[in-house]
Amino acid sequence: AGEAHKNIMTSVAVWEKLTELGADRKSLVINLGGGMLTDLGGFVASTFKRGIKFINIPTTLLSMVDASVGSKTGVDLDNLKNLIGLFSNPEMVIIDTDYLTTLPEREMRSGIAEIIKYGLTFDPELLQDILNDSWKDARNLDAIIHKSVSIKNTVVLKDPKEENLRKVLNYGHTVGHAIESYFLEHPSLQNLTHGEAIAIGMVIEAYTSHKLYNFPLETVTSLKKYIHNTFGLTKIATEHYPEILGLMKHDKKNINGSVRYILLKNVADFSINATAPAELIIEGFDFYNS
Repeated sequence: AGEAHKNIMTSVAVWEKLTELGADRKSLVINLGGGMLTDLGGFVASTFKRGIKFINIPTTLLSMVDASVGSKTGVDLDNLKNLIGLFSNPEMVIIDTDYLTTLPEREMRSGIAEIIKYGLTFDPELLQDILNDSWKDARNLDAIIHKSVSIKNTVVLKDPKEENLRKVLNYGHTVGHAIESYFLEHPSLQNLTHGEAIAIGMVIEAYTSHKLYNFPLETVTSLKKYIHNTFGLTKIATEHYPEILGLMKHDKKNINGSVRYILLKNVADFSINATAPAELIIEGFDFYNS
């Protein structure tokens, strides 16, 4: 597993194995694993013989609250995140939180980043629960997962093809995906999980939200402090800024070549398809680094 394997070459290998095993249109693909696997497995199943059924059994926190829910499937193209894919619903998603007892803490933190996103965009109480580290108590985690999945499912049902409202679930991802892609392209840099990259992206986009929409600076500062304390500070060198900004031009939310963001006016109050000058995003990088 691992993001480096989420590509067409891996898909071809699985298609070939399905063919070798005699899979037909009545076959069922079971995707047991993390977000990379459910994304790729759903894509492989949905394109094999024009589509066979699949189910998702997520085993990481991130895949439980995000990747396995919502019908998105896909693979990366030359380290550009999820550039190839389609919307295809699994027959079912089975979430068993016992799998989380097998996870290293770093993988748990990666999933927490996506839950922070739900709190910032829809649920102030959920956000406060995370900032208070209540997720570290196993007695609270099931409720946090249930609330996160409910938020995503409600949004997806309203906008299954991500034409408008569903874009809000990409908060932090315009910058975060670009950072993740940049680090994938440069193996000499620190290895980042998806959640770690999105955490950085959320801080930078929160700072941009403050500058453009007067999103409360106190919330921005609290978010940065929590991200630094929980995920550590991954310094983004200034010489890397231009290439990361360039990678944002490939984001799927962009319109007519214009980079688009989800920006916040307040907790649970947001602007979809927002624009921001590159200079402000650079300020956001500096703010995150400080």
